[in-house]
Amino acid sequence: MKQKSPSIHIIGGGISGLIAARVLEEHGLSATIIEATDRLGGRVKTDVVDGYNLDHGFQVLLTAYPAAKKYLDFDALELQKFLPGSAIFKNGKQKIIGDPLRNLSLLLPTLFSGIGTVNDKVKILALNRRLKKKSIQNIFAEKEQTTGAYLKEVGFSEAIITDFFTPFFSGIFLENKLETSSRMFEFVYKMFGEGNAALPKDGIQAIPKQLFEKLKSTTFIFNTKVKSVENGSIKLESGEAIKSNFTIIATQASGLVSNLKNQATLWKSCDTLYFEIAKREIKKPLIGLIAAPNTLINNIFYHTSLQTSATATKELLSVTVIDKQNLTNKQLVTEVQKELKELCNIDSCTFIKQYNIPMALPNLQDIQYEMLPSETRLTETIFLAGDTQLNGSLNAAMIAGERAALEVINLSR
Repeated sequence: MKQKSPSIHIIGGGISGLIAARVLEEHGLSATIIEATDRLGGRVKTDVVDGYNLDHGFQVLLTAYPAAKKYLDFDALELQKFLPGSAIFKNGKQKIIGDPLRNLSLLLPTLFSGIGTVNDKVKILALNRRLKKKSIQNIFAEKEQTTGAYLKEVGFSEAIITDFFTPFFSGIFLENKLETSSRMFEFVYKMFGEGNAALPKDGIQAIPKQLFEKLKSTTFIFNTKVKSVENGSIKLESGEAIKSNFTIIATQASGLVSNLKNQATLWKSCDTLYFEIAKREIKKPLIGLIAAPNTLINNIFYHTSLQTSATATKELLSVTVIDKQNLTNKQLVTEVQKELKELCNIDSCTFIKQYNIPMALPNLQDIQYEMLPSETRLTETIFLAGDTQLNGSLNAAMIAGERAALEVINLSR
């Protein structure tokens, strides 16, 4: 007699939940994804507004992510690649720096940029070589210190830390004091060096869309919020109870499981504002950085410097703000427009939309890269996934989803 398949539920239809569903399917099991909103993707979403693709926050895919290479079809995503560098706005002037070993057109602009000393450039090349040889496992085995302390220990000048490292990595870590773990710095730096930063032609939501389209037997319940999870049971906010042999929580778990009530994840927030502009101030697909303290703007990017499926005919600019300095949304738009004009010579911006993202990135301590499937097991039938289990990255979300699914598979045999 054929054994009945277990009832498996995944709470949260973000990247981690979708990967968990895929791994289960690959092993002959099917799950039901319960999603609180009207669509999949979690924090990885895109809206089409006025003919433009607006991602929920400025996000990029690093093509060197091992899990991304394993689970995504890059060609089908029609990835559009950034140049390996940045446009830095300093004292009203735009300076271009980048990796000339990966793109020769960046050689002369970098040499004559005035950003950093000759010694800084030598140290950057040395750091590139060292991290290329260093395994990811060794990176995450290192003793943690802050990224700021790490950069000073390497010997970088205060000038290049202020002009480049702080604005660039603040935009990635969503904090402007470089307090993020040096493990995360080395990992992200290595990923940038070994691959490309890229965006799908249809926007960042093309990633969860592709993962969804590869699923065959997974079922979905949308617009449904979960109130609590116990062994064998999921209680919905509607009052309905669902029996579940195995439950993977691929979202914030602390409010759902009683013994996690005092272990809520802390989150970093940001605001992303989109503007329509007649012409680009940064001509190439480079991230724009502000080399000045106490500014609202952390980074800018012209999404239309990459090929896009958007139908609008003008230029789309995103502005990322890490600290909105207690301004109202309306005040923030006005002040950002002022900074764009004063710092970047960008004028006549037509505001399109603002995204306030209170849970943009988990604020984690003792970050890790890897975990055993058994480490995802919280109780007899409850398992935890999501990037909060490892480190704040799409790569971590994929790994955690895979590991949780593998443990369910181990126990269902």
